[in-house]
Amino acid sequence: MTTPADIEKMIAQIALRDHSAFSALYDATSRKLFGVCLRVLNNRSEAEEVLQEIYARIWHKADSYAVTGHSPMTWLITLARNLAIDRLRTRKTPTKDIDTVVDLADDRPGPEAEAIASSERARIEACMDELEAARADAVRRAYLSGETYKELAARHGVPLNTMRTWLRRSLQKLRDCLTR
Repeated sequence: MTTPADIEKMIAQIALRDHSAFSALYDATSRKLFGVCLRVLNNRSEAEEVLQEIYARIWHKADSYAVTGHSPMTWLITLARNLAIDRLRTRKTPTKDIDTVVDLADDRPGPEAEAIASSERARIEACMDELEAARADAVRRAYLSGETYKELAARHGVPLNTMRTWLRRSLQKLRDCLTR
């Protein structure tokens, strides 16, 4: 595990243009800094670009890092956060990560599906016409309007169990009609 003292030493060596220290700092800190950028920007490709800017800035400005007793990660995270916020402010339009893009495809059925649905509706209506008018009305109200058996029984002036029988037998007749 890399300690704050190790990171401070790497930054000091980077100020002297030590490539191996730069590589070690990248390995030790890039995940954390990328996470900061990704949280701010919510866009993977922009976060990757900002991460590159961060390390370019570290390479060029390592000599400006002053040991203050605070964690050197605080300096790096502040740098990452500020650059990510700068990128966020310069966006012309808000962007979304590929994972969060809404599918804009048209969900409406195509002409073939509409023709099939229309044909099915016509078959169902023809079968409904074979039922007695009161029973067809009860089926429509129960299964299309959501009325309860109790409400239907009161509407049609029949006992509750009679309404249940009407609906059960009507559904059986509809099934038989639709399978012909």
